Amino acid sequence: MYLDPPNPPFNHRESSGSTLQGDYGSPISSLSRRNSLTGVPDNAGLSTADSSVSLTVNYLPTKFSNPQLNQLAQRKRRPHHRSAKHADDLSPGAGVMPKMGGGVDAFRSGEARMNGEDEDEDGDNERVEDGSRSRWTKKPAKRSKPRWNRFKWTLFIANLFLTIYSFIGLIGCLLTWFNVWSKADIIRVANNAELTTSTVAAAIGIFTCLLGWAGILLNNRSFLAVYCLLTWITFLFLLIPGYLSYKRRAFNLEGKVNAQWSQDLGAEGRLRIQNELACCGYFSPFVEATISQTCYARSMLPGCKLKFLDFERQALKYFYSVAFGLVPLQLFVMIAGLLCSNHVTYRFGKGMMPKAYRLSMTSMAIIMDNYASQLAEQYGENVAAEILTRSRSDLQLSAMPKMPYAPPVPAKAAPSQVYTTTRYDAVHTKPPGPGYI
Repeated sequence: MYLDPPNPPFNHRESSGSTLQGDYGSPISSLSRRNSLTGVPDNAGLSTADSSVSLTVNYLPTKFSNPQLNQLAQRKRRPHHRSAKHADDLSPGAGVMPKMGGGVDAFRSGEARMNGEDEDEDGDNERVEDGSRSRWTKKPAKRSKPRWNRFKWTLFIANLFLTIYSFIGLIGCLLTWFNVWSKADIIRVANNAELTTSTVAAAIGIFTCLLGWAGILLNNRSFLAVYCLLTWITFLFLLIPGYLSYKRRAFNLEGKVNAQWSQDLGAEGRLRIQNELACCGYFSPFVEATISQTCYARSMLPGCKLKFLDFERQALKYFYSVAFGLVPLQLFVMIAGLLCSNHVTYRFGKGMMPKAYRLSMTSMAIIMDNYASQLAEQYGENVAAEILTRSRSDLQLSAMPKMPYAPPVPAKAAPSQVYTTTRYDAVHTKPPGPGYI
C-alpha cells in the first residue's frame, strides 16, 4: 500500500493536527503541545545560555522543502512544456526543484538562505552539498565568463594605481643608485637619507600591490586584510622623504649646505661633487677644496657653493613634490581597501554556519521526536516505529540520543490522558552530548 510522505516538522501543514503557526511565522511543533499536557516546561527544547540545543530546532529557513528531503527528488527541473502532460510532477518529490537562492538575492524578503549556483558571482559554478563532496549542480560544459562586482573593480583600479607609481618610483631610485641619471652622484652623496627612504617606500609599495593582486584575483579576504594594513605603512614611508626634503629646503637651506660641505661630506664627497659640477673648492680653490686633476691652486674653475646650492634647491623640490603629489592617490588606495576589501565577493563573512545554529546530537533528537510524532499521528505507532528504525539505519543515527515521544492526544480525550509509550530518553534530563560544537 502506498503511503503519502509525512510533512516534516519545519514545513507548514494545512491541518492543525501537529504543527501550528505562531504570531511571527515560527512553527510550534507537537512537542510544545505535548509539553503543555504533560506538565513539561515549554522551553525544554529551546536554546538558552545553558542549553546545547541548536537554534535550528526553533527556526529553520524556507530552504528545506519536500523535494529536497525526498530521496527520489531529481536534481533537474522539469521543462515547462511537460508540466501539463505529467500532472503528478507537482507532487512532493516528483522532480520539482525549488529555487535554492543565496548570493546577491539572499537578503530579499522571504528569500531562501541556501547558497545557489554561483552565489558569489565569481564564475565558479561548482558547489559542494556536504562532506561527501557530492555537488548540487553538474559542472557546465562551457565555463561562464567571470563576473566582478563594483567593489572588486574599485580594488582593481586602486591597486593598479599603487602598482604603477610604486614600480616607477623603484625604477627611478635604482637608476639613481646606479648613477645612470646626470648628476645622480650628487644625490647619492648629499641626499642619501631622502634617496634611501624613497627606495624603501617604493619597495614596500610593490610588496603591498603584489599582495593586493593575490587577494583580488583569488578572492582571499585574509590577503586583502593584510593589504589594507600595508597600505597604511606604505603611506607613512611615502611621507618620510617628502617631509625630510621639505624641511631641509624650507628652513635655512644655505646654512645646512655650508655645514654639510665643511663637516659631513669629507674629502671624497667634496671631490665627487667637484667633478659633477665642474667647480673647485667651496668659494674658491683656496677654501676647503679637494685637490684633483681639475682642481688645484691655480685652477680657473669657480667655487662650488652657488652651483651646489641651486642643485639642492631643485633636487629637494623634486623629492617633496613627487612624495606629496602621490598622497591623494595613496589615500584613494587606502580608502578603497578599507571599504571594498571585505566585499570582493557577495558572500557574507566566511560562509560558515553560526555556532548557535549548528546541529548537535541533542538538536537532532528533538527533530526526530517531532518527526516521530507526526508519523504516529498519520500512520499509527507501529508504522512510525518501523519508519524510524529504517531511517536510523540509513542515516547512521544509532549514536544519536533518544527521546520519548507520544502520539498527540485525541481532540475528545481528557487533558490528563497521556500516552506512556517511550522510545527515546528525555532530552532535558540528559547532559549535553560530546558532539555539540
